[in-house]
Order: sequence, then structure tokens, then C-alpha cells
Amino acid sequence: MSESKTHFGYQTVDETAKASKVAEVFHSVASNYDVMNDLMSMGMHRLWKQFLRLRAGLRPGARVLDIAGGTGDIASLLAKDVGPSGEIWLTDINGSMLAIGRDRLLDEGRAVATAQCDAEKLPFPDAHFDLVTVAFGLRNMTHKDAALTEMRRVLKTGGRLFVLEFSKVAQPLQPFYDFYSFKLLPFMGKVVANDAESYQYLAESIRMHPDQETLKQMMTDAGFARVDYHNLTAGVVALHIGTKL
Repeated sequence: MSESKTHFGYQTVDETAKASKVAEVFHSVASNYDVMNDLMSMGMHRLWKQFLRLRAGLRPGARVLDIAGGTGDIASLLAKDVGPSGEIWLTDINGSMLAIGRDRLLDEGRAVATAQCDAEKLPFPDAHFDLVTVAFGLRNMTHKDAALTEMRRVLKTGGRLFVLEFSKVAQPLQPFYDFYSFKLLPFMGKVVANDAESYQYLAESIRMHPDQETLKQMMTDAGFARVDYHNLTAGVVALHIGTKL
């Protein structure tokens, strides 16, 4: 029986191989991830994440699950709002990324729990969290529908999912965005991180990710209600929000 296929950037690979290939990319980029984020986005990623924080409007005591949280910047931001009475879990499937995030949060004195886990099989009880966030991680997941269903499962009734992800840029900007993504981005990866191939994959993975309306429908199909999105920086990034009713 032949293996099911999926995308790894512009390549077509066996589904069973994608996770290990993505893991290789993020093991490779982990040590330079934050520096490259600042370079790649010209610092804009910090504003996008602050927008997520403001839209979340968390109160002290809230329970938050940050999926594919990597180096911990979302968890660090939200920990300020939930306070010592709240609960924050930083999770990632990639041990190298998670270790950097864990150490960063410890250095900041943040009381954040960490767990290495697969978003498609979350090790958390039903109806536990007030908010689930996934920032720049959904596009790397093999079965996005299964991951979205799991995210809904662990949310309380009335809880929300926030998906911050690269999306489809406004059409007039497309030629410039393509030049930046496929020429400048791998070049920066080579110069700064000595790793052009990983950043080539990251550019390709952005193009293969569902556009705004498609992801909105995927979240609706996974059982979320009142799904909407906010385009940021002319659609370079979109924040999708869905509620579990």
C-alpha cells in the first residue's frame, strides 16, 4: 500500500517523512531563529505578536496553550497578562526550539510550563484552556485539520483559537514579495545562519499555506464558530480567530 503524500515546501513527500524533514529545518535554524525573525520581518513580527496580545485581552488567571511556541516570545507576552494565578503552557514538537524558549523564559523569571508534543495529538484534557495560540507553526503541520480539531478539543466552551500565520499578500505587492522571499531570504539565511536551504523551505512553505479564506473555512469545518481574520501588513500575515461554542 503506497504512502499518502503531502507538501514539504514545493516538494511532494510521503506524509511519514514530512515531520522529520520539518524537524531538520528547525533544528538547523533554532540558534539563529530570533535574529533571523528580526531581519526577515524588519522587526514587524514583534508588532504582529503585540496585536495578537491586544486582541486576546487576557485577564489574570486565564489558562493559555501556546502551540509551536518555539523560542517563547508569545508565551512571554501572554504570561504578563495572566499573571501568577494564570497557567501558560509553551509547547513545540521540536526539542531544539523548545529548549531555547524554556531557557529564555527561565531567564525572564516567567513561570511557564513546557512540553514537547505533537499538535495533532495534544497531551491535555478536554475543555481546559481559555485560549490556544499558534504563531507561524500551522503551515508546518502535516494534518492541519487534525491539529485544528485537537485545538478545539482542549478549549473550554467560549474559549478562542488564535492562528497568526503568513498568508496571501495584496496582489500589487506580489512581485516584490516574491523577489524578497525567493532571492533575499535565502541569501540572508546563507550569510547570517549559513543555511540557505532551510530559509528556501520556509519561503516555499509560506506559499503552500492556505490563503485567508481557505483557512477560515478550515477552522469552520473543524467546528469553530464566529471565525474571522485580520490582515496585517497588507496580508503578509493574517490573524485568524475562532471560538468554541
